[in-house]
Amino acid sequence: MFDIPEELQKLVVEVDKQIDPKLKEIDDQIVYNQAKVLDAFRKEEVAEADLTGVNGYGDDDMGRDKLDRVYARVFNTEAAVVRPQFVSGTHTLFTALNGNLNYGENLTYLTGMPYDTMQEVIGLTPKKQGTLMQRGVKFSYVPLKDDGEIDYQEAKKVLLKNKPKIVAIQRSRGYATRKTYTVRQIKEMIDFIKKTSPKSLIFIDNCYGEFSEKHEPTEYGADFMAGSLIKNAGGGIAQTGGYVVGRKDLIENTKIALTAPGCADEGATMSNLHDFYEGFFIAPNVVGMAEKGMIFAAAIFEKMGMNVTPRWDETRSDVIETIIFEDPNKMQKFVKEVQKYSPVDSFVNPEAYHMPGYEDKVIMAAGNFVSGSTIEFSADGPIRPPYAVYMQGGLTYAHDKVAIINAVKDMFFS
Repeated sequence: MFDIPEELQKLVVEVDKQIDPKLKEIDDQIVYNQAKVLDAFRKEEVAEADLTGVNGYGDDDMGRDKLDRVYARVFNTEAAVVRPQFVSGTHTLFTALNGNLNYGENLTYLTGMPYDTMQEVIGLTPKKQGTLMQRGVKFSYVPLKDDGEIDYQEAKKVLLKNKPKIVAIQRSRGYATRKTYTVRQIKEMIDFIKKTSPKSLIFIDNCYGEFSEKHEPTEYGADFMAGSLIKNAGGGIAQTGGYVVGRKDLIENTKIALTAPGCADEGATMSNLHDFYEGFFIAPNVVGMAEKGMIFAAAIFEKMGMNVTPRWDETRSDVIETIIFEDPNKMQKFVKEVQKYSPVDSFVNPEAYHMPGYEDKVIMAAGNFVSGSTIEFSADGPIRPPYAVYMQGGLTYAHDKVAIINAVKDMFFS
């Protein structure tokens, strides 16, 4: 298959045996989520004609409207908006918040300071143009405890003081080293918010989280939730787009913010619907394959003495594996090794640079079929302590495994 030292071959066999029970759990999760998606497709009677989008204003796009209903069924919400006009996960989140926050109202993050790109759209960086804060939205957040858990005592003080219109929960870690919050933990957060600040709306940043567990936060009382289609929900097939699911009035506000008053039912899908439908249909399996790859990575890197999170046997709630190098040179070397085993641009040598929306230089391995797709196997991280690489995705477990084994060989056996 590929040339690896005998010692590494033995290590791979050992890891395969070690993680086998965990991979079987992922298989069960895939079947559960696939059944859920299939049920939504059947109940909405998805037809071949629905796979063809429209142009112009996008009026009377039955396939687009049906896809919205499929998403609403899967995420157990009143309504949904799934559109190619969402240009990124950050844009999708911003649009949902922008459509549901007015001058003088408060947005509070329960899960600590949000990640870099959200800090920029909120208005926490020097660039203020077009931000929520420039529009008069107030912002606050609850600092996390040293172990990355929610400080509920402090949270109670912040919520009672600020009386936020929206309380946001960021499921994944972003470029932090805290653990991703599980759906069980998010349910506890939702219950706490409803008890402490019952008039607040609860918003979930679900990026990287879709189908990584059997259940979603909207099943437990979240008012609305958003994510990107070039992450989990697009199944590696969608080439652009995002989604917002939730209460009907909140989705209507989001659609108006995306388009204009009176234009909420417009927005041409062009040739995207086929990819959106098929990508969402296979997403449970693709996400499961990515999780298997990250479980393998966690186990083998831990055996190499690396600090990894989550550990191979921990409950996962996204498709990300964090490897902490504590050394900028080793970190960048690893990212370059990942690029070498990508299907696209394997010959490219990644260099750190200032990506839009990020405070520090970022180095990224992303030899993907869809530019920027993080449901495909990739690795990236900001050049700042603790010099952590965030490795994620994988359309197939086999690709993840081959790439990770070769990266380990080049890092530790050369």
